[in-house]
Amino acid sequence: MLSIYLLRHGQTPYNADGNRYCGRTDVALTDKGIQQAGAVYQRLKGISLDAVYSSPLSRARRTAELATGWEKVQTDDRLIEIDFGGWENKTREEFVAEDPGSWAGWIDDPEHSRAGNTGESGGEVIKRLDSFFSQMMTRHAGQTILVVGHNGTNRLYMAHKLGMPLRHYRRLLQENSAITLFELDGSGEFTLIKLNA
Repeated sequence: MLSIYLLRHGQTPYNADGNRYCGRTDVALTDKGIQQAGAVYQRLKGISLDAVYSSPLSRARRTAELATGWEKVQTDDRLIEIDFGGWENKTREEFVAEDPGSWAGWIDDPEHSRAGNTGESGGEVIKRLDSFFSQMMTRHAGQTILVVGHNGTNRLYMAHKLGMPLRHYRRLLQENSAITLFELDGSGEFTLIKLNA
């Protein structure tokens, strides 16, 4: 059994600006985002973590450092946010007005549609996250780890593991720096224990 604390990074200027899509753009945390990550540290103080992993993007890595007090967080490219293609740096209102078809295709079938026409498909995201968490199950069996990722990737992965059609992944909400806890058993069975705690 592997216990995983899964965080979304703290608030960024893109989150604060009408939830502007920020996939691979490397932006820092806002002051509020720093405070959010610090609050997680207070809540996790009594929990013994065996390892801490993060997306390579600075907003996630900094959240991991502040939330755990660890100076040497391990980054993994498989945890990076979705490549949003033509939606990058735009709000949903902006890119839907420009190309409503790409959004409609994504909402209807994110598993096979490419975000922003040229970005990743949901299926590609799931494949890399499954690879990461399968490796963690082998490397950290019987342990507890913390993983800091992103809103899009975290929700797609959880929807997949819960057996939800991926078109419903947006029904899962993961707040900035909120604590989500799940377990994976030896066969990869997913049990969601806490969401946005």
